Amino acid sequence: MLGKVTANTIATQTVEAANGIRYAYRRFGNPGAVPLVLLQHFRGSMDNWDPALLDALAAEREVIAFNNVGVASTSGTTPNTVTQMARDAIVFLEALKLSEVDLLGFSLGGFVGQEVALLRPYLVRKLILAGTGPQGGPLMHGWRKDIADAVRTDQPGAQELLYIMFKQTTTSQAKGMEYLGRFMERKDRDAPGTLQTRDAQYDAVVEWGIPDHGKLQRLAAIKQPTFVANGDADLMIPPHLTHLMGGLIPNAQVKIYDDAGHGFLWQHNVEFAADVNAFLSK
Repeated sequence: MLGKVTANTIATQTVEAANGIRYAYRRFGNPGAVPLVLLQHFRGSMDNWDPALLDALAAEREVIAFNNVGVASTSGTTPNTVTQMARDAIVFLEALKLSEVDLLGFSLGGFVGQEVALLRPYLVRKLILAGTGPQGGPLMHGWRKDIADAVRTDQPGAQELLYIMFKQTTTSQAKGMEYLGRFMERKDRDAPGTLQTRDAQYDAVVEWGIPDHGKLQRLAAIKQPTFVANGDADLMIPPHLTHLMGGLIPNAQVKIYDDAGHGFLWQHNVEFAADVNAFLSK
């Protein structure tokens, strides 16, 4: 008998899209009417998603993780604007012939998720924004220097990840080590990211964060039910921005997870998955 398909065993597939890009993706879970599509963080590939989180989500719905243009095993050159990343994500969804999706965007992926919802409002049914912030939001411009230095190093390792993603408490750091163990379990690894992707994505992040109060008004156009979440000690995108988005998106709910940093969804994977599944099932 074949074993159960999981985030660590599902095979990577590819699809050729109308823009000439061959996108790499992984698709598994409990098929239903609306799949959940994941939009990844800065420098992350499909491998960086917490397999425990994906397995818990996939128990109730179909989950699709993919690498956007130029990222890891997807062809092309990574663009340097969030808007182009969103347009590239839309082309990928069109290649899979998906007419309606739920989106979960984490960090940079949350920037992209906001843009997809604004550019294709009828494509997105529900939106989850995790550890992310609004375009033009205060105190978002380029991240603070210690974080920017850590995330931009040529070959970031466990030390940088634990500093960036987890709160500097014994409990949170221990959860970070558990995540690293889960992260290394997959045998069929994705291709490594490139410095071109790093630099292009950082340019996009910096541009998105240029203070501009007027751009905050764009959030009023996101009509989809939206779940906005963060850790209480996120050093990359402070939780006050989570509350700001929750106040500006008309149909939003907010949750802040205790004793957690930017990687709260890895640290609190069981609780976050349950919250997401409940939100999507309403």
